[in-house]
Amino acid sequence: MRRRAFLSGAGSVGALSLAGCLTQVGGGGEPSGTLTVATYESFVDSPSSSPGAWIKDNFEAEYDDVTVEYVTPENGVTNYVQRRQQGASVDADVYVGLNVDDLVTIDATLGDDTRLFREIDRDFVPNAEHLRPELEFGDPRSRVLPYDTGYISLVYDEGEVDEPTTFADLTDPAYEDALLAQNAQSADSGQAFLLWTINEFGTDGYLDYWRDLQANGVRILGSWWEAYSAYLESQRPMVVSYSTDQVFANVDDLPMSRHQIGFLEDQGYANPEGMAVVEGTDNVDLATDFFDFMLRGETQAEIAVRNVQFPAVTDDQVDLEDSFAQYAFRPPEPVSFGYEELEGNLSGWVEEWARTIASN
Repeated sequence: MRRRAFLSGAGSVGALSLAGCLTQVGGGGEPSGTLTVATYESFVDSPSSSPGAWIKDNFEAEYDDVTVEYVTPENGVTNYVQRRQQGASVDADVYVGLNVDDLVTIDATLGDDTRLFREIDRDFVPNAEHLRPELEFGDPRSRVLPYDTGYISLVYDEGEVDEPTTFADLTDPAYEDALLAQNAQSADSGQAFLLWTINEFGTDGYLDYWRDLQANGVRILGSWWEAYSAYLESQRPMVVSYSTDQVFANVDDLPMSRHQIGFLEDQGYANPEGMAVVEGTDNVDLATDFFDFMLRGETQAEIAVRNVQFPAVTDDQVDLEDSFAQYAFRPPEPVSFGYEELEGNLSGWVEEWARTIASN
């Protein structure tokens, strides 16, 4: 979840063991060495609430000779795309924190001859069989495994506005100057909301809808945190955010009346996060062991609570804390675009939106 800069979480430690040693490249034996995991800062920046420290401690506890080392490159995965373009090395074995949009953009940038990630043989990641099918990236090269997901929704103050239930509601005078959104060029949540409107109105209608939103006073800010901070300061009564935000509100003792969740058309836009093995790494076997650990039920429960996202595996594989189950809401109808739908379209949609909406 590349969005938050506040609040804390908690969790327990599970003592488990991996069944046997898996190997994709031969050699066998007990895993050893250092696995360098590249990810985004909030995945590791707070030991008490980010999942990174828990994952490192528990994975290393299973292998005496393994060390997990995190790196958080500036500009995220874009840093590695640029290094590939320059023919430079990549200082990581795996990347944790990709979404479908990232993968499509990476492929469009690097082309067919240069790969940043390698194909994953799922036979060596047994827990991948428990993944929820709707969260799969649809990658034709099978390079990414999802490990959690958020759902883009509206968060609103029920003391200031009634619950909006349709996209049309947001263009009604009752919601004039009410909504905070994020720039689709610079924020994952902003791009997800844009894609949600394209899913609703089609490529021929989404810009007209945004013009109506603009006429009704939508305010577009650069990042999720910038928009959410403005919401917390009561600058507007409604913000594009995540359907898990009541989990944060509960932990921080914020008024729940100001953290109501609105699912337009009974939908929420799914934005799963995934992990991939860097092409050229010598640690493929250890990477696949790490991925299998990430998809284990106990690990999935910790990631959900600490990263405040829903697990990527089916519900029967995870026992979530009662507070998470109480305050995290899954939309009745999750919607999203997969790789095939975004390939060749994503950059054009975003650029057209930027020229038509963000620049005005």
